[in-house]
Amino acid sequence: QVQLVESGGGLVQAGGSLRLSCAASGRTLSMYNMGWFRQAPGKEREFVAAISWTTVTDYTDSVKGRFTISRDNTKNTVALQMNNLKPDDTAVYYCAADPQLPWSQRTASYEYDYWGQGTQVTVSS
Repeated sequence: QVQLVESGGGLVQAGGSLRLSCAASGRTLSMYNMGWFRQAPGKEREFVAAISWTTVTDYTDSVKGRFTISRDNTKNTVALQMNNLKPDDTAVYYCAADPQLPWSQRTASYEYDYWGQGTQVTVSS
């Protein structure tokens, strides 16, 4: 069993930065594909970024050039560096992991077995 705990959310002005972290326990994540998703009020959960166990990365178009996903297998953590934040980035951000996720399914939230509790990111205009 894998437990994921996100941290680093908060309130920031537009143009600011936040760094989210996802800490895992229970299993080592070095062979897991990992993802970040977000859910705004009244909207469905959407894909933000993913990183494979070989450190290949992918991003949704709206965050490309602003967000960076990374992993530190020595610390069993995954991070999401968010720069030039916009009010539309306001959401609860979730970390997700799966040991058998095909990379082709990285944007599908239903494919991930393990989820954190989420961390709130609020961007004011």
